[in-house]
Amino acid sequence: MGQICGGLQAVSAGPETPKASGVRIMSKVLQSDVAIVGGGMVGLSTAIGLGRAGMSVTVVDRLDAPETTAPAFDGRASAIAYASVRMLEALGIWQHMAPHAQPILEIRVSDGTVSRGPGLLHLHFDHRDMKMAGSDPDGPLGHMVENRFTRIALFKALDETPNVRLIAPDTVETIHTDKTGTALTLGSGQRVEAALLLGIDGRQSQVRAHAGIPSSGCSYKQTGIVCAIAHECDHLGIAHEKFLPSGPFAILPLKDRRASLVWSEKARLAETIMGLSERAFEAEVRRRVGDFLGDVRVTGGRWSYPLSMHVAHDFIAERTALVGDSAHGIHPIAGQGLNLGLRDAAALIEVLAEAHRLGLDPGGAETLKRYQTWRRSDTVVLAGIMDGLTRLFSNDSKSLRLARGIGLSVVDRIPPLKRFFISHARGTVGTLPKLLTGETPA
Repeated sequence: MGQICGGLQAVSAGPETPKASGVRIMSKVLQSDVAIVGGGMVGLSTAIGLGRAGMSVTVVDRLDAPETTAPAFDGRASAIAYASVRMLEALGIWQHMAPHAQPILEIRVSDGTVSRGPGLLHLHFDHRDMKMAGSDPDGPLGHMVENRFTRIALFKALDETPNVRLIAPDTVETIHTDKTGTALTLGSGQRVEAALLLGIDGRQSQVRAHAGIPSSGCSYKQTGIVCAIAHECDHLGIAHEKFLPSGPFAILPLKDRRASLVWSEKARLAETIMGLSERAFEAEVRRRVGDFLGDVRVTGGRWSYPLSMHVAHDFIAERTALVGDSAHGIHPIAGQGLNLGLRDAAALIEVLAEAHRLGLDPGGAETLKRYQTWRRSDTVVLAGIMDGLTRLFSNDSKSLRLARGIGLSVVDRIPPLKRFFISHARGTVGTLPKLLTGETPA
């Protein structure tokens, strides 16, 4: 497919960040159906879904909106799967994200080296292949949205949602949970009481630790380097994933002839790369990207994150449930981290909405068991697949490189296998919660 070239375009800073940091309540005791620790992307999505289902929710986060939506806070962008978009539409969030969403029309996967470039054997997904998958043949494979704009959209949707109270910035000093409910004591002196506590507070979850839930996992001894680039030639909505000897290197399309780079590198070398001057860092980026996008320059900052995998042994405890990164974390090799968290949220919202409609206890053991049964086995399987792919594609063995290339080529030539991978990428596999099909739970 040909390139559409032109000069590098200046990009506006985007919309203003939200001015409000949440609702600060002077009352010492706040009563809610559900208390959520963690106001990140999955935490706020969960709160909005529960609020729209008629449940009262209190969210506590240590950071406020101006900090988490500042350009310097988080340089990452996330792939939003087709099913996740349906959920965000149903919750009134996507309308605020759509202006900043870049459709992914194709995905090109190749195995190679930095010096030689991509190998001859590759795998190519096209949004038109969805005609084979049997739904929405004209829609994209997914969308790329910068995390900053997703957070801004969530705060806007939160303002439009009844029954949700946000307390930020504040800290959770103590957690008490028993058979009757849960109580949080905050750094501000306020007390939050609820029937159910949700830990949506990230990989180092305070709620998971309090509940005594162990987790299993590993470090990949890799660091993820993230930055954005502006480029001369149109990316045409194509996402590229190159499997290099040190780890995956992804070029993900953004709006306005820009792309997000997600660069997995051995931890020691990553530390050296992060310490390079701007000019030297840009040279490393250009060497890895190649020349197919024309002239390339790094825009904004650079960020790094250790890469690891973990899965909690349980997603529930007494009056407690874990959602998103608190319950599991995977390598960004397939861009499924946020989508996996939203899948948790959609399932839990449906389970709790039904309990609320029937007048049942939202923190009851049977209600929570239904969530665990729905989500944990699915997560364990996906985490295992992602772990295997990470190890397979981060190995520089010549025989493995050849086997990988042949494997990619075989998948590319067998339509049923392509359908399988497309369905997984779109998030349309398995027993889907109603929100992931665009329906609102009763």
